[in-house]
Amino acid sequence: MSDLLMYEKEYWQSYPHIAGIDEVGRGCLFGDVVAAAVILPQGLILEDVNDSKKLSAKKRDHLYDIIMEHAVAVGIGFSDADTIDRINIKQATRLAMKQAVEQLAVVPDYLLIDAEKVDTQIPQLSVIKGDATSQSIAAASIVAKVTRDRLCQGEWDARYPEYGIGIHKGYATKLHREQIQALGPTPMHRKSFMRNLFVEEQTLF
Repeated sequence: MSDLLMYEKEYWQSYPHIAGIDEVGRGCLFGDVVAAAVILPQGLILEDVNDSKKLSAKKRDHLYDIIMEHAVAVGIGFSDADTIDRINIKQATRLAMKQAVEQLAVVPDYLLIDAEKVDTQIPQLSVIKGDATSQSIAAASIVAKVTRDRLCQGEWDARYPEYGIGIHKGYATKLHREQIQALGPTPMHRKSFMRNLFVEEQTLF
């Protein structure tokens, strides 16, 4: 765990409130890209916190509760399918991250961001594979993942039950692709993504 605090320890003395930032859903065909910003207390060590993709759903849910209990502040940002189609996924991801920072109840002194940049005057560092090397970014990864998964399994699945959103979370699985081909895209599908997968299905659009 000491390795996961390497960046935090380097900056804590000058920047007491460090926010870790990450996103989830960047590669999905359906739904919002969701970003989280998390400020953890100085010196806090969260056992088992890691890149959300390396954790089971049960472990993520458990750690989500712990993070929400101990965090100094948590912010969530969203960019929907229309925004993604309009400005592209990279810019939409950055927009969601900026929103997450703006939603923090405590203004951060410094940002640690997983392989991205945020349009803000707050000092920041883009960390490659940050969700595996920074506890703050890993915590943000978990919060973003759990938030989006719960939307997929709840509100979004209830809205479009025939697409299996609660099962594949909007990713391009065989089931999902088949349902899009059979039923057509919903308003929450990213049409700019599907054109690459269904070039021959021009009637979908």
